[in-house]
Amino acid sequence: MSDVTKPAAALAHPILTSGLDRRRFLAGAAGLATLGAGFTPSAPAIAQAAPLKVGFMLPYSGTFAKLGKFIDDGFRLYVEQQGGKLGGREVAFFQVDDESKPEAATDNMNRLVGREKVDVVVGTVHSGVAMAMVKVARDSNTMLIIPNAGVNEATGPLCAPHIFRSSFSNWQVCYPMGKVMHDAGHRKVVTITWRYAAGQQMVAAFKEGFSAAGGSVIEELALPFPEVEFQALITQIATLKPDAVFAFFAGGGAVKFVKDYAAAGLNKTIPLYGSGFLTDGTIPAQGEAANGIKTTLHYADNLDNAANKAFLSSFKAKTGQDGDIYAVQGFDGAALLNLGLTAVKGDMGARPAMIEAMRSAKFDSPRGPMSFNRANNPVQDVYLREVRNGRNEMIAIAQKSVDDPARGCKAQS
Repeated sequence: MSDVTKPAAALAHPILTSGLDRRRFLAGAAGLATLGAGFTPSAPAIAQAAPLKVGFMLPYSGTFAKLGKFIDDGFRLYVEQQGGKLGGREVAFFQVDDESKPEAATDNMNRLVGREKVDVVVGTVHSGVAMAMVKVARDSNTMLIIPNAGVNEATGPLCAPHIFRSSFSNWQVCYPMGKVMHDAGHRKVVTITWRYAAGQQMVAAFKEGFSAAGGSVIEELALPFPEVEFQALITQIATLKPDAVFAFFAGGGAVKFVKDYAAAGLNKTIPLYGSGFLTDGTIPAQGEAANGIKTTLHYADNLDNAANKAFLSSFKAKTGQDGDIYAVQGFDGAALLNLGLTAVKGDMGARPAMIEAMRSAKFDSPRGPMSFNRANNPVQDVYLREVRNGRNEMIAIAQKSVDDPARGCKAQS
């Protein structure tokens, strides 16, 4: 939808969850949010009279439509598991389709903040759109939770106390792949991506890690977002004959690239690596073409922890589909917001205390252990995965507790 919808009714649940009792969390289907060190949960939250207004600004159409829908589904699943409430307050949802168009982002954000007067905005996927959202959030002092877009600046030079990620930074998920590929014996590599913020930053992070390990990027290939005419660049890769290729694409573009790469036969001669978004949420459409692709990401389908098993089961029951990192990031975004609101008994007016509770949070997330750095970016394990049997299966931890350097972020009090 291009316009903000009417508020959706809060999702009913026969059992209300009050407070953040860790045992009940892990015993139930939610099984996620735990409190940061030194934080003591309050008595059952005092419900506020007015519903909490949550604005979703996500892609519901276009290349990233499925990604936006899974973030939305994951967030709403968590709210369901809390009895339709966050911090003891009923939730009213507003949503706008950002269509992954940076040129419309400021107007869309102002629609939620100015017209609908939401308490918190959740979005988005596209890094260019996220940059405009961050600017409006800073100018209007609006609470923003970023459930995907990894643009480094959001928790770098544009960091702010009221801007959090429940996702990753572009640097964070790609830097570890440099050492992984060097350790695999690759010395000369070609990179390929879309020419926009996410692609450029992910390739730069990989190149930083690969160069530090002793490797060399011999060619950096790119095409404008969201073009998917890859044939000329794939032919160029075949001519260059690198040891391997590192790629970033996501959504429909990732499906097309992986299938075209395999159709050209390069998957048999030049190993394909990438950031995890190359194969996350896309394997069903990629089919056999995805087999053997190795990626790094902060999630894998076969993570063997109680929170992940509970999450996957609950998400499947709700949607009929297999959960992925996008759904996890939406779910965790709601968990983080609930933790902060519970600390202040649902009172958005007590935001400094709410922010402090969120910043000191530690999660038993489906992705594994997660905490936050001074820039409000997650500190988390990054996994090396391989596509096997239609899943992104973890084969190793590429790097533990990866902390984005938050370059340009002034220390927050």
